[in-house]
Amino acid sequence: MGYISKIALLFNTVRHLKPIQIRYRLKYFIRNKTGKSPSISTGTTISKASVQNLMFMQSIFNSNSYKSGKSFTFLNIEHTFSGIIDWNFPEYGRLWTYNLNYFEYLNQEDISVDEGLKLIDDYIYTINDNYTGLEPYPISLRVMNWIRFFITHGINESKYNNSLWLQLQLLCKQKEYHLLGNHLLENGFALLFGAYYFNDISLYKQAKSILVDELNEQILADGAHFELSPMYHCLMTYRVLDCFNLVSNNSLFNKELLPLLKDKAEKMLVFVNNFTFRNGDIPLLNDAANGIAPSPKQLCKYAEVLCLTSTKDLTLSESGYRKLVSENIELFIDAAAVGPTYQPGHAHADTLSFELHLKGKPFIVDTGTSTYEINDSRFHERSTKAHNTVTINDENSSEVWAGHRVAKRANVTIHKDNSDSIVASHDGYLKRFRVRHRRDFMLSADGLTIIDDIQKEVGVAHFHFSPDISFNISGSQIIGDDFNITFNNSNSIELKSTYYSPEFNKRIENNKLQVSFKGKLTTYITVK
Repeated sequence: MGYISKIALLFNTVRHLKPIQIRYRLKYFIRNKTGKSPSISTGTTISKASVQNLMFMQSIFNSNSYKSGKSFTFLNIEHTFSGIIDWNFPEYGRLWTYNLNYFEYLNQEDISVDEGLKLIDDYIYTINDNYTGLEPYPISLRVMNWIRFFITHGINESKYNNSLWLQLQLLCKQKEYHLLGNHLLENGFALLFGAYYFNDISLYKQAKSILVDELNEQILADGAHFELSPMYHCLMTYRVLDCFNLVSNNSLFNKELLPLLKDKAEKMLVFVNNFTFRNGDIPLLNDAANGIAPSPKQLCKYAEVLCLTSTKDLTLSESGYRKLVSENIELFIDAAAVGPTYQPGHAHADTLSFELHLKGKPFIVDTGTSTYEINDSRFHERSTKAHNTVTINDENSSEVWAGHRVAKRANVTIHKDNSDSIVASHDGYLKRFRVRHRRDFMLSADGLTIIDDIQKEVGVAHFHFSPDISFNISGSQIIGDDFNITFNNSNSIELKSTYYSPEFNKRIENNKLQVSFKGKLTTYITVK
């Protein structure tokens, strides 16, 4: 890529940022360059009496990521520290190190109090050397996990309270307004937990300011979290449920955030129900993987404990996601814009892609997400050809680049939207090839018809199959045990071996079809 192209790529990325993001990026850049980055101070002593005796109903247990003997498993990678724990351990990438610093293992079901406190003691002892853990995002998650652990086990010791307080003060100095999105929401959730734990009005005001503004913006009319990742939606739902748990069970600050939290939680639960397949799977659209967030079943069970319902009458709308269902077919369609506009870090170039279940089982699947590291796997998994949609000249519909960047984006128009058909188009190829990609989905009692129209251009439609699916190719027909697929107007059908990544660092070999066509392709999927 030439210098001019790089400048254009950067310009088309930065021009979508909000002024507040640019302002805070400059502020933090200057602060870091001048050696004035905030750090953990010392000398603060928090009285035990200042810590509130809080009520908190049992939340969802986190997955087992810690085993005794300093052994941790995150993102399907296990590591045992032979000596002291290196909280900056870089070998498996930034996200693995982040998980080490979140302390979610404090709230796994089988960890003992002594083990948990030993890990916290180790952390406090080395905290000034822990540059990764003192970033605002891991601080936010760690604060919530420590507080949950302390409340659950009735722990109130000055050394832990002092460290919590200092971490919260550090968070206050570096709230993630340069990123916004789920990062800033996590900052707000953590400040709310801190405000309740210390009964501190300053922390509460900061938490309230973030949560009121961000929840109202980030939770869309149909209950979707605006980053449009089912995984992050489940994570954000989990946080809102925990905050509702905290606020509803403790009479501090007049419980004034309770109506907001209740409203958002119930809307988000409806969206969870709307996107979940009958077998309990979530669509792996955009950055999404299993094993990171609580499952839909866990979220709904937790909501029942909190006496929250998911009965609001909301249909899929503002998110751009759609779902068509019949007795044997569940079709989840991505007719969403790349977003949010100013923070599409978890977006893929997957416009008009879809996932399909037949008879309650995965049939056509998304490639998924195996890594956030900037490498070939990351580039592939965000690309258009890694999704069930159409490429022209092997190019992406949106300009995804680096690990979490998007420059030019495809814009979507939904032309028809009812219970058995969706028609939408996008302009991601308009400037380069002077065509829009239009896609019609039509559901019938025994099958599905998909019509792809790219005018007179030559394109390739990609179909990624679940690893469990086998079939034979006979001319323009695909023949399976309980399904047939027929391609009308295909130039060629090519079987490719690729991989399916349902979890981080987990890649399972599967098959995909690349169907070349000119102008228009009609795909008939029939259930036997």
